[in-house]
Amino acid sequence: MKNEQILRAALAGIVAAGIAAAAQPAFAAKGDNEKCAGIVKAGKNDCGTSANACSGQVTKDNHPEAWIFVPAGVCERITGGRVVTGQAGKAGAKG
Repeated sequence: MKNEQILRAALAGIVAAGIAAAAQPAFAAKGDNEKCAGIVKAGKNDCGTSANACSGQVTKDNHPEAWIFVPAGVCERITGGRVVTGQAGKAGAKG
């Protein structure tokens, strides 16, 4: 009986750790990331565009203004990816 309780507690701990890890971004520190536009799946953008003010509101895959943070150096390796710099990444900016 005691072994069963230990096993259940260990399994619950593993599941909880997995859920906690899944909730955290898998990227490096913010300073090691860059904004990458043109590769975002609809509803998964990290910030607003000239068409909307909030993250997660883009309705079209690969929207040219919608961006996500990716590790530095990755965006230029993705087909259709474009590194966003300066005001181009802010909501309402004209790029």
